[in-house]
Amino acid sequence: MNHPPCRSGRSGRSGRHDQYGRHVLSAAALLLAGLTTNAQAAPGEVGFKVAYIDPLSGPFANVGELMLTHTQFAIEEINAKGGIAVAGQGPVKLQLLQFDSKLSAQESLSALQSAIDQGARAIVTGGSGSSVVAALVQAAAKHNERNPDRAVLVLNHSSIDPDLTGKSCNFWHFQFEANTAMKMKAIANTIKKMPEVKKVYLLNQDYAHGKQWAHYGQELVGLARPDIQFVGETLHPIGRVKDFSPYVAKMKAAGADSVITGNWGQDMTLLLKAAGDAGYGLRYFNHSAGSIPGTVLAVSQAKLGQLTWVAEWHPGEAGTPRVDALAKAYKARTGKEFLAPRIDMTPRFLAAAIQKAQSLDAVKIARSLEDLTLDTPVGPVRMRGEDHQALLPQVVNTIAPVDGKTVKVGWEGTNYGFRTDAMYTGNELAQGTECRMTRPQ
Repeated sequence: MNHPPCRSGRSGRSGRHDQYGRHVLSAAALLLAGLTTNAQAAPGEVGFKVAYIDPLSGPFANVGELMLTHTQFAIEEINAKGGIAVAGQGPVKLQLLQFDSKLSAQESLSALQSAIDQGARAIVTGGSGSSVVAALVQAAAKHNERNPDRAVLVLNHSSIDPDLTGKSCNFWHFQFEANTAMKMKAIANTIKKMPEVKKVYLLNQDYAHGKQWAHYGQELVGLARPDIQFVGETLHPIGRVKDFSPYVAKMKAAGADSVITGNWGQDMTLLLKAAGDAGYGLRYFNHSAGSIPGTVLAVSQAKLGQLTWVAEWHPGEAGTPRVDALAKAYKARTGKEFLAPRIDMTPRFLAAAIQKAQSLDAVKIARSLEDLTLDTPVGPVRMRGEDHQALLPQVVNTIAPVDGKTVKVGWEGTNYGFRTDAMYTGNELAQGTECRMTRPQ
């Protein structure tokens, strides 16, 4: 694509539109509301329990805590506005349960059972990795088959393995983030216009997502730029490498000028540090690491290399007044920097689907989610009914020094921010799907 579309050109495909909430509540209003996300409904209210299952301890606890805060913020705002009007039920308030996945499928499955036992009917997850989400989806599907009156939905805000909405798609699972293939398509379209990228190394975490990022990187970037050489590939243990200097030395020996890496959290910041210490100025192509706390700081400290990543939004992006307003209210309420609109919109989609279904029945809510379009701060976002893949815009951007022109605002207390390189609509990045979904009667 020669000219990426401007923000105003973003649109969803046909489908029902519901208002996301154009006017974000002020921090004062939220504080006066005095709402909590505990699991008890107030007298006269109906509660719909939502369980958050993601890492709240270990090497990625900071990421899990930030994702939890996003979920809490959205739920508190939904409840502060009166909850969800369901005929015959009175005001329905969302109630949040919290569980630590410990980045483990086994721990996550134990948390799922505890959540179900406590009455949860929707699970918010995604920060523990695609393999954990896949295990949760399979377990939820088995539970739902045996207990249709206590069925539970899995709402995935961040795990992006295309199989989750492809050959392993499931009626009970909904993906609110662009998948790996969609993100890599945006990256590949951008690399197509970067002749300086010539020799690429594939360095990724040794789990489902890391392998997928490497696979689609070689495939889609190779198609966009047949002249590029892929000079090596390595997988490393997730969250356990303390010193990336041996991996940096290996890439340097291969002559790489760029690396396609799906690393995130400490695995990204430690890689940046090792390359900076070695005086190695790599180009990094990543899915979302730039939004994770500590990454901008790590780039500024390394002083070498350029990290290009893709997400539905980045801080300081021009033309996003509604996200800016949301981020401002979020920071005033929580004291934290805003991470990602998609995490905030996940419980809002759930609330809109309950409203549309006029029911608390999980099957009816799931059917209402299919092809539901919300008018969100990043524009209309549609949940594609055929595979439960959200079609949301993607912005390719690079962490770069503030120059007053392309980068106007520093981040994380540094003089580094985000430069917009390209923008794509969800429809432009949409892929075909292998999904053959089985739906309940």
